[in-house]
Amino acid sequence: MADGRRVRRAARPPRDFAAVDRCMRQAAARGVFPGAVLLVALGGRVLVHRAYGVTDFESGRDVTAATVFDLASLTKPLATALCLLRLAEQKRVAIARPLSRFLPAFGGGDKAGVTLAHLLRHTAGLPDHRPFFRALVTLPAGERAAALEERIRREPLLFPPGARTLYSDLGFMLLGRVVEAVTGRPLDQAAAELVYRPLGLEGELFFLPAAAPRPARSFAATERCPFRGRLLCAEVHDENAWALGGVAGHAGLFGTAAGVFGLLEELRRARQGRGRLFSAAAAAAFLRPRTAGGRALGFDVPQEPDPSCGRGFSPQSVGHLGFTGTSFWLDLERGLAVVLLTNRVHPSRENLLIRAFRPALHQAVVRALGGGPPARPRA
Repeated sequence: MADGRRVRRAARPPRDFAAVDRCMRQAAARGVFPGAVLLVALGGRVLVHRAYGVTDFESGRDVTAATVFDLASLTKPLATALCLLRLAEQKRVAIARPLSRFLPAFGGGDKAGVTLAHLLRHTAGLPDHRPFFRALVTLPAGERAAALEERIRREPLLFPPGARTLYSDLGFMLLGRVVEAVTGRPLDQAAAELVYRPLGLEGELFFLPAAAPRPARSFAATERCPFRGRLLCAEVHDENAWALGGVAGHAGLFGTAAGVFGLLEELRRARQGRGRLFSAAAAAAFLRPRTAGGRALGFDVPQEPDPSCGRGFSPQSVGHLGFTGTSFWLDLERGLAVVLLTNRVHPSRENLLIRAFRPALHQAVVRALGGGPPARPRA
């Protein structure tokens, strides 16, 4: 159920979607992923919502359209960034304000000039990743979040804030803490209260805190984790998020394809001034990159020369990838949404076949709709 209502479906998908279906089946057969769900919508109407493969090799259970996937870094745009967008609409945060306004420990040193906008655009100068979990798991659970903040505070910036773009998990770890500081709620509760529950999506998008009972749902398994020594299913794959109890600003969100589409549909409608939560001005501000080659606020945009959405999406597109094999792309010009959820890291993260498959699939979707690469603006 996306947008709290029954998803509108086309009378029948375009005939050429047989080629897209064949592409997905062949990918499952040759090991691009064990299982997947593909959802394609145009103008808010779902054309395709299909499941492929198995949730894990041990049980051999079929994936269904309602199977829940570890969304990995889709947490960044679909939880953390949307919480901040809602808080900005409520005038409880200003994206241009310094990080230290919300986390005072960052008021000195090389991070004094870092703003929320820098963190959202991945231009703060922070490294992409650090294995903080190895030290965090030795601490009592109640001390880990503060210890993480201190470790990031001591991490030297790689370049001055705003100088260039470097994708960073660390920045979104801090943004998750900002949401918690402003709302007085853990991030999972804040996301549900600010975004998912008002849209009727709370059952489709959620975090799984370590102490919480697991829903009786179909989950796609991820990796047989060498550090934890077990197959991960209904447990966050990202080690840093796991060390933080399963809830973090960079990873930890679980969801269905219908849930992801529900958020994309809200963003598409908001850009047209018809959003239920977000205004057209706020949505435009978050979904527009500030500079050529840069990112939008929390969202990726097609990056030349080889965008992961293929060559058929317009420059007015936003999306994001997740390490576990998840992705979404929303072409705001065409109203085209493609949600691809897979568990390509099962049983091992060494499977990288999805890198070549993802753009090829999106190209096939565009061809099925009778389109080709959109006209690019002249330099």
